[in-house]
Amino acid sequence: MAESAADTGAAAGQAEGGCPAVPERLLAAATRLFADRGFERTSVQELVDAAGVTKGAMYHYFASKEDVLFAVFRRVLATQMRNLDAFAAAEGPVAERLRAAAVDVVESTVANLDDMVIYFRSLHVLSYERQDQVREERRVYQDRFRALIEEGQRERVFRSDVPADMVASQYFGAVNHLGMWYRPDGELGGSEIGGYYADLLLAGLRP
Repeated sequence: MAESAADTGAAAGQAEGGCPAVPERLLAAATRLFADRGFERTSVQELVDAAGVTKGAMYHYFASKEDVLFAVFRRVLATQMRNLDAFAAAEGPVAERLRAAAVDVVESTVANLDDMVIYFRSLHVLSYERQDQVREERRVYQDRFRALIEEGQRERVFRSDVPADMVASQYFGAVNHLGMWYRPDGELGGSEIGGYYADLLLAGLRP
């Protein structure tokens, strides 16, 4: 049975000699191709050729091209969730932890803009069950972010006259819009934009 890279995750690690392991190479190639050409217009042969692996190697880890797409959707979000959990569990004032989390949302999104393009363009390709799973994982992530805002509201560090879910929705809406205007060759990088976004968020939350 094929092993999904979405489940093996970091366990795939590096192949001998320090080269990326097969699942990582496939996901990197899939991200480029699906963003540039679209999921439907990318063949399995083109995918394995771009990754430098055989079809047999691909089918060892993924049962289908849809499996690869599913893993692409979950990969970046899993990293973002680990980072957010670390910020939420860290010591220190909630405002500092929320700012760090807000910067990370932008930085990780800018670093993986192709994933956002694929999400909005190709989510419908997945089965309904998998679409629901991807949306649920994104919802859990945003709920965790919102919980930091609610923590600050309980401590009276943040204003409480605006619902936390509205604040979080507005922030993620702005982040999701990054793909419309951000250019890698622009003057600002992900960390600078993340800092501006985070500071605007916190400014709006001050009592």
